[in-house]
Amino acid sequence: MEEHIPQIIATAIAVAVWILSKYATKKLIHKYGIIAYKSETRMRQVRQIFAIMINIIVIFAIAIIWGVQPQNLLVGLSSIFAVIGVALFAQWSVLSNITAGIIMFFSAPYRVGDRIHIIDKDTPITATVENIGTFYTHIRTDDDDLVVLPNNLFLQKVVSVKKDMQD
Repeated sequence: MEEHIPQIIATAIAVAVWILSKYATKKLIHKYGIIAYKSETRMRQVRQIFAIMINIIVIFAIAIIWGVQPQNLLVGLSSIFAVIGVALFAQWSVLSNITAGIIMFFSAPYRVGDRIHIIDKDTPITATVENIGTFYTHIRTDDDDLVVLPNNLFLQKVVSVKKDMQD
């Protein structure tokens, strides 16, 4: 038992850092969401994504603390990613949609309720943003049609916010 005291102390520190970092990211995302007028649902989605990333980092740190060699960890990790990569090959856009959703949370000039105009030469759309989710953005046109766009495609569009048409 005594030979494991350094690992126990390091694990306790890792758990403390884990708790503090989850609390800090929750508070920072909430504070930013309030300042940027983001919905509680969007803030919860972004918090969950960051919580997953923090959990993975802490699990790897604890594994290294308890003696798992980093090269062995990398071999196992690459194997896992290879399986996930093959399984998601047809759905590669899932990760890009999640990334686009996070980017839109922190930097999009529009939010739920805004009137927007998507500038597209083939199909220009004027609509109201109804929901910005982790994977998709829902907008409702003036004809009451619901248009669901994957976040990665929506992020690539030129969008103007119609300030004069907001409710």
